[in-house]
Amino acid sequence: MADRTAQEGGGDGIRTFPFPVDLSVCGVGMQAGPMGAGHTWHAEAPLHRVHRIDFHVVMLFDHGPVRHMIDFAEYEATAGDLLWIRPGQVHRFSDTDEYHGTVLTMQPGFLPRATVEDTGLYRYDLPPLLRPDPAQLAALRAALAQLQREYEDTATLPLALHTAVLRHSLTAFLLRLAHLAASSAEAARLQADSTFTLFRDAVEQGFATNHSVSAYADTLGYSRRTLVRAVRAATGQTPKGFIDRRVILEAKRLLAHTDMPIGRVGAAIGFPDAANFSKFFQLHTGQTPVGFRAELR
Repeated sequence: MADRTAQEGGGDGIRTFPFPVDLSVCGVGMQAGPMGAGHTWHAEAPLHRVHRIDFHVVMLFDHGPVRHMIDFAEYEATAGDLLWIRPGQVHRFSDTDEYHGTVLTMQPGFLPRATVEDTGLYRYDLPPLLRPDPAQLAALRAALAQLQREYEDTATLPLALHTAVLRHSLTAFLLRLAHLAASSAEAARLQADSTFTLFRDAVEQGFATNHSVSAYADTLGYSRRTLVRAVRAATGQTPKGFIDRRVILEAKRLLAHTDMPIGRVGAAIGFPDAANFSKFFQLHTGQTPVGFRAELR
């Protein structure tokens, strides 16, 4: 989109490219227009290379699927989806997919601080991929189309008023977008909570015989990746770590409160080989099962 001198990035060697003020209509701090082939932020940085930008980008897609990397996570957008890339995020365009739709770019500082807070412009915890329902999409398309018309209309208002109208139109669009982003994040959180609850209950029922993350994922009908995200969000652990902790807890209970031989304790929690159980227990506790039991008696 712009052929400008890039700013140097941090110690990771990823370059940061600035907002192309000189290419925006009347030099205002935003752009709105169609996506298309041949666009680049900088002649030395093709879109399919990893880079940063110091401004906001919102892409509303008319066609898909389109794969796009943001902060080293791959997202797949289709018609009606939006991608919101915030300043400083590392991203990369697909070199095989075609981008069609409308793109909005905005320079930090173009909107007043209160609006920045209200629209969550720097909520990096919110998901970059947004999927509005039909009513939300219609409202977003209308707001973005109005913003694009105001952006291109440079003849009916003095520059100061033109800029003020742009700020108001941009704020209206971003408020809708921010509501969608916050709602999507809440829906994702609830889904993660539900996924984790089902996983937790399944582990509670099956930990004595099933230590496999993939087996739990298959039983619950989730992908392994979905399960990892849900369990990490709820506990900060991996699913395998969660299972192992439950198995170790049961082993400790049996060692502390029963006189079962070590081999039978192992068998009761899914280790028919006593040596494997002892190795597993020591790996996770730093003690042998015999040593743990002796310490409590």
